[in-house]
Parts: sequence; C-alpha cells; structure tokens
Amino acid sequence: MKTIIETAEDAGTFTTLLSALNSASLTEALRGPGPYTVFAPSDAAFKKLPAGALESLLRNTNQLKSVLNYHVVSGKMAAKDIKSRDVKTLEGSPVATAVNGSAITVNGAKVEKADLAASNGIIHTIDTVLMPKGIELPAAA
Repeated sequence: MKTIIETAEDAGTFTTLLSALNSASLTEALRGPGPYTVFAPSDAAFKKLPAGALESLLRNTNQLKSVLNYHVVSGKMAAKDIKSRDVKTLEGSPVATAVNGSAITVNGAKVEKADLAASNGIIHTIDTVLMPKGIELPAAA
C-alpha cells in the first residue's frame, strides 16, 4: 500500500496541496509511519482562496506550515469513526468535525470524498482550505 503522499499523487486532484507540502518541507513527514488523518483540500478548494493568498502563504513558510498542519490529525480516522466533536490537529488547535447523516464537515468544509486509504493513514478530500486562527490572508484585490 502507498503512503499518504503517493496516494495523493495518484489521486491527481491534490497537485496544489502536494506543491505546498513540498514548499513547507512537510512531504517527508507524511511519508513517515504515522498514522495520520489528512483533511486534504482539492485543487478546486485552493482555487477558492482570495487572489494572491496562496502566493502569500508560499512566501511565508511558517504560516504555510501552520495552515498545512491544521489539515492533519494524528491517528487514523475513517469516515465511520468521525463524530461531531473537536479534534486536535498537528498545528495545535482543534478543528470541528460534524456528521449529519452521511455528510461530514470539518470546520464547515464538506468532505467530498472520504477514506482514501494509505499505508500510514487516510485522506479525506475537502472542498475548502481550512485556516487556523491568527492566519490572515490578503484580501482579494
């Protein structure tokens, strides 16, 4: 079975996320033993950011690392294991997971595709980039 990074590469919908992880030097961590649960924003999710926001994050590695670690939870949480509660991220602050029937959200971001299994964890595709408190993105011009 492939690692989270290899699984994300194979999916073909995470090129922006993979590029950002590489820029933040976090790729190797997600190749490590884990296990990790990654709430992974799709390329479409990154396109919803305000103009210039991604470029701004890519220039500020500390902010970028915070944002990316805010999408990762220690341990493996399959969709069936997700409950409505706060879950601590690797960034240090929690995200709110919510379950409503078969729909799952994370801080309001919709899980579009759940349970992409990897050898060191699991990926859930989300439709929005999550922002931890204290990260201010530039306003759209």
